[in-house]
Amino acid sequence: MQRKDHSLLSPSLGSFKTLTSFHFGQAGVGQKIYIQASLHAEELPGMLAAHHLLRLLEAADTQGAIKGEIIVVPVANPIGLAQRLDHRSMGRFELGTSENFNRNFPDLATAVLPAVRGKLGANPADNTRLIRAAAAQHIAQWQPQTELESQRKILTGLAFDADVVLDLHCDFEAAVHLYTETPCWPVIEPLSHLLQAKAVLLALDSGGLSFDEAMSGPWWRLAKALEAEVPAGAIAQACASVTVELRGEGDVTHDLAKSDAQALFGYLQHLGVVAGTPPALPAAACEATPLAGSQTVNAPVPGVVAFAALPGQHLRVGDLVAEIIDPIQNTVYAARSEVDGVLFARICKRYVTAGEKLGNIAGKTPFRTGNLLGA
Repeated sequence: MQRKDHSLLSPSLGSFKTLTSFHFGQAGVGQKIYIQASLHAEELPGMLAAHHLLRLLEAADTQGAIKGEIIVVPVANPIGLAQRLDHRSMGRFELGTSENFNRNFPDLATAVLPAVRGKLGANPADNTRLIRAAAAQHIAQWQPQTELESQRKILTGLAFDADVVLDLHCDFEAAVHLYTETPCWPVIEPLSHLLQAKAVLLALDSGGLSFDEAMSGPWWRLAKALEAEVPAGAIAQACASVTVELRGEGDVTHDLAKSDAQALFGYLQHLGVVAGTPPALPAAACEATPLAGSQTVNAPVPGVVAFAALPGQHLRVGDLVAEIIDPIQNTVYAARSEVDGVLFARICKRYVTAGEKLGNIAGKTPFRTGNLLGA
């Protein structure tokens, strides 16, 4: 194992932060897998799971069982981790700009298209090398102007040429669920079995250039942009990326983290990047559904929230999700499911103002368009 410390741009005199990555195996040999945790810095289950995964990988490394390259970044957002306001962690948005830490990663497809146009042939492996070389050159020339931009550059530089990217997050209160782009699903599906995900949300460009889609998106985007110039299949989906939501913010225990780390390790064995007999895949706990079919349950009125449905619970149209009580007017508003599906996430606070989100239900029929991600 090799540890590398990457310095961020200093935002102020006498102040600087460091992002640390742990490297296993040999670069350029076999597959490259990139795993990071807590890009939203207050989402800690992934950070603890990464801690336990590192122990498993260290043991495998000692035994010579690493057959590719694995990079783990257990703390992907040192900026957000240091942000506090009124004694509360503020790790989702950068306080100086209000930008979401998991948005606005570079559009590598647009950046490299001029450099690769006219140079790609019929061989997918050769094309992958050319595209990755162009992306590497673009990232090397990127001159960040802020601490936040420098963090994005470091993360992008570590992951852009990975075959598989796992971005570990969590929700407020939730069952395990995954977000991935539709072309990535065949590679990601075994992970959903091992983690026993209760919902898998598929989309093609959900909007906002989140980290995972910034890694997998360039491949299908380039294939689409150059479909008239290169043979079908000549641009492979060379990166499969996924956002892994490890339950809720309060689900930070060694037992859960060890179980998640073991599932991640088993997935690495399934990919062949760690030697050994991979664990048998259990039956899937859900089927994949379109992100565009998920209902955001909103509260049109303010009040105290009393939930009737639990994360991971299957609901039918009309089932009660929560009641919102106004004790001044003595009224009760019933928020109900508008789709058949799984309540995969809900808020952790119990008072809402009008228009706030209560939770999300994974439905099977697409009905939403535009930007499919929240703030």
